[in-house]
Amino acid sequence: MVEGIQAVARGADSQEYAQSPQTARADAARRTVPGAAQEAAAGLSSVELAQVAKLAVIDRHVRAHEQAHLAAAGPYAKGGPSYSYVRGPDGNLYAVAGEVALDCSPVQGDPEATIEKARVIQAAANAPADPSTQDRMVAAAAARMEQAARQELDQQRQEQLLRTAYGLPDVQPPGSLFSLAA
Repeated sequence: MVEGIQAVARGADSQEYAQSPQTARADAARRTVPGAAQEAAAGLSSVELAQVAKLAVIDRHVRAHEQAHLAAAGPYAKGGPSYSYVRGPDGNLYAVAGEVALDCSPVQGDPEATIEKARVIQAAANAPADPSTQDRMVAAAAARMEQAARQELDQQRQEQLLRTAYGLPDVQPPGSLFSLAA
């Protein structure tokens, strides 16, 4: 979601990472659960073990997805990732969705800095191997911010060229007309 100066890059929907019960059971059988968690898992049915395995896969994926955003966002990340959790049948919490808040405001009065910031935001939004729809929306908003900054920079350069070529004063009031006749 893009709100004012903040955009949120969300992890992909947990449904995308669903496994078949057979695969989940096989993963659960291969997993080693230490200490008390192993004791708790011992009392779980095969269906519950499959749910735990599926949640563990989703949790790992969501955390890696959000860490990719965070690593690429640099100074434009507004804090660390935040996660939404569900409690599994084993009593543990598993991350099933996440987000990293980004500062997506333009740099006032500096279109070159805005262009660089927009590029970093685009890279952060597209950093995971599987960007979500929200990630793509944030990247598109950053691309629009970059384009607007490029237009502003081009306009500044054109005005500077005209001032230099025609010996005009450095500051022209906005909307004023000037004569090219000497």
